[in-house]
Amino acid sequence: HDADNLYLRFQWEDAEHVAVPFVDGGKMDPANQVKLAVMFATDDVQYASQAGCWGTCHEDLRTMPEHPGDPAAAGLALDVSKGVTKYIAASRTEIEEQGRRGKTLGGWDKLKDAAAIEAELANGQFMDLLRWNADGKVENGYVLDQRVMVGGAAVEAQGWLEAGIWTVEMKRPLKPGKPGDLDIEAGKVYNFGFAIHDDYSNARFHHVSLGYKLALDNAEAEINAVQAQVTAPAAGTAAPAAAAAAPVAAAAASGGANVDDGIDWSKAGERLITLFYPGQ
Repeated sequence: HDADNLYLRFQWEDAEHVAVPFVDGGKMDPANQVKLAVMFATDDVQYASQAGCWGTCHEDLRTMPEHPGDPAAAGLALDVSKGVTKYIAASRTEIEEQGRRGKTLGGWDKLKDAAAIEAELANGQFMDLLRWNADGKVENGYVLDQRVMVGGAAVEAQGWLEAGIWTVEMKRPLKPGKPGDLDIEAGKVYNFGFAIHDDYSNARFHHVSLGYKLALDNAEAEINAVQAQVTAPAAGTAAPAAAAAAPVAAAAASGGANVDDGIDWSKAGERLITLFYPGQ
């Protein structure tokens, strides 16, 4: 990080395409070979410190076993055009977590009123969500009563495939100043997690990290963002994706070319993280 921004870099191996049998053409999201989503939250959000972004997932979300057949019929103030999306406990009056005596798991329809939702958002009850898509689209939103993918501060990101390795880099303001955006300050520790949709997958068919702790210049944090001097790039410097990426990656880099100009990644630490596949 520097005085104004947090920089993140992710790398993982590409995989051979395996067509899924339940979608025409075998690709759930044909426009995006990969997507990378990142979440931040404070300990104030229930389960954020124990489960990370897993705390937004419930049995009654779209594509999950108990998803409602016609969520629009409930008449709730939710965008259910694509089904019920992620939510956290602070947005509901009740969530069934154990399913005893045949009770349906989840609580998608136990929505608090609009005033209560606004109050929870103002009180930091949300998971900040960033997402880079291989088609070049970069999104900054949050999860509270539902997944909202608009309205956040401008975030830059780029990604490319080179020599069998995907690389995605993000540049995010430390203090975005927008509803649903989390300020990241020195001396504090934040919950951090990420997920990768690869091989044109979508919805629950992603690889997900466990929850980790992220902080600025804190050697005890699992993800320690160290302060570095980000220098101005030399004139004529090309973006990494433009230099040697495969065509699909070069197109994908349009989401924010030159995100890492002036950064010496060799000065930053790295961590190998195992991802889990809950989609089966």
